[in-house]
Amino acid sequence: MTTRRTRPAPRPPEGTPPRAELARQARHVLADAVRIARWAAVEHGADTAPRTGPGAGPAQERAAAALDLTPGQVRAGWDRARLAGLVELHGDTARPGWRLHAWDRDDSAVLRGWVALFDAWSLVHPAPEGVAPSAVAEVVEAVPQVLSLLQLSQGPVLVPALLDLLGQRVEELREERCEVPATEQPPETADAPALDGLPALLDWALEGLAAVGALTLDPGADERHATLTPLGNWAVWVKLEQICVAAQSPAGNIEQSAEDMLRGCARLTPGPARDEYRAWLAARTLSSAVSELLAVARGEDALLRGLAFEALRVVGAPAEAEVRATVAEPSLRPYALLWLAEYEGADPDEAQEVLTREEATWLWVDTAAAVADHGESELLVRHLDSAVQGTVPALLDEVRAVGHPRTVQVLVALAAAHPDPALAKAVRRAAFQVHTGGA
Repeated sequence: MTTRRTRPAPRPPEGTPPRAELARQARHVLADAVRIARWAAVEHGADTAPRTGPGAGPAQERAAAALDLTPGQVRAGWDRARLAGLVELHGDTARPGWRLHAWDRDDSAVLRGWVALFDAWSLVHPAPEGVAPSAVAEVVEAVPQVLSLLQLSQGPVLVPALLDLLGQRVEELREERCEVPATEQPPETADAPALDGLPALLDWALEGLAAVGALTLDPGADERHATLTPLGNWAVWVKLEQICVAAQSPAGNIEQSAEDMLRGCARLTPGPARDEYRAWLAARTLSSAVSELLAVARGEDALLRGLAFEALRVVGAPAEAEVRATVAEPSLRPYALLWLAEYEGADPDEAQEVLTREEATWLWVDTAAAVADHGESELLVRHLDSAVQGTVPALLDEVRAVGHPRTVQVLVALAAAHPDPALAKAVRRAAFQVHTGGA
C-alpha cells in the first residue's frame, strides 16, 4: 500500500486583515449593488422587481435619480447584485436573496457574496470587441496563474512581467491540448489566436479584477503595475486552501476528470461530496468546469448525470447560462428545469412542480436506471413510491409512452427485484411490450 503525498495547506498571507475587516471591504465594493437591490425591493412592493429590475428601462432612470447614481452605475450595480446573490431570479421577477437580508449582520454571507462576484469577474467587465471567444477563454483559464504570482510577490508587479507569465501559461494550455501553434497553421484554419494579441486581453483581465475589488492598477512612473488588494489576497489564499485540502482528502479527486471525480463522489454522502465538488471546481476555471460537467451529463450513465447537476448546484450563478441552454436537450431538460427552479429560489421539495407529467416520468425512469446500475434492488423497489402517477398501472402506461432509452432495462430490473409476484408479472409484461413495440 502506498501513501499519497500531500501538500500542506497554505497559511493566510502575512498581514491578512481580520475577517471583520475583510467583510467591511467587501461591503464597500458591493455598496452600490446593495443600495440598488434594496431600492428595487421597496420600489416594487412585495419584495419583487421585474427580472431586468432597475438595470434597464424606466426603472433605471428612477433608480438613478433616487440613489444619485448615473444610469450606467445603476445597470452595473444591478448586474453585480445578481452575480453576488443579493437578488435571486424567480421566473419573471427578481427577489431579494438571503444574502441581502443577512448583509448587515453576517460577515460570512458578505464574503461569500463577494467571492461569487470575484469568480464572475469575466462577466462584470465585457471582453474587448472583435476578439475570438477562444482567446477570451484561454485568458480566463490562465488568470489564476497571474493571481498566484501577484500573491507570491506580496507587492506591485509590473504589467510586462504579468504579460510574460500570461503568454507562457497560454502556451502551456495549448500544449496540454496538443494544439499546433497558430503561427504554424494556415491563417484561414488557425483557431488559436496569435500570442501578440494578449496585451489587450491582459488589460481586460486586470481591469475586470480591479472592477470587483481584487486588485489595484497604478500607472507608475515608467510602467503600469498591479497589486492585489487585501480581499484579492485573501481570495487567492482561499482557493489555494481548497485545492490543498482536497489533495489531502480521503477522496482526493482534485486531479481527476469530471467523470472520474463524479464516480468517486458516488460513494460519498451529500456533505463530503459537496466538499469534493468545491475543491475540484476551485482548481479549474468555472467555464471549463461547467462544460466538462455538462459533457458528462450528456453521457449514458444516469447516475453521473444526476451527480453532474449536483456539482453544478455548487457552481451556482456562473453556470446559469449554460444550464439554461440545456433545457432544449430532452435528456437534460428535467435536470436543468429543477436546477433553474432551485437557483431561482424554489424549495427543493417543491421544485418538481416545474416539470410536466411527461418530464417527471422521464426523470423517474432515468433515476431508476441509475439505481439499477449502481444501487441495490431494495432501493429500486422503494423508487416506485416517488412516481407521480400514484398507482403502478398508471406508471407503467406512462413509462411505456415516455420513450426513455433505458425503459426496458429498468422495467426488467424492477420486475426481478419486486417481491410481489403479480406486480412483477405486470412489470415484465410492460417491458416485453416496450421491447416489441406492442401496445
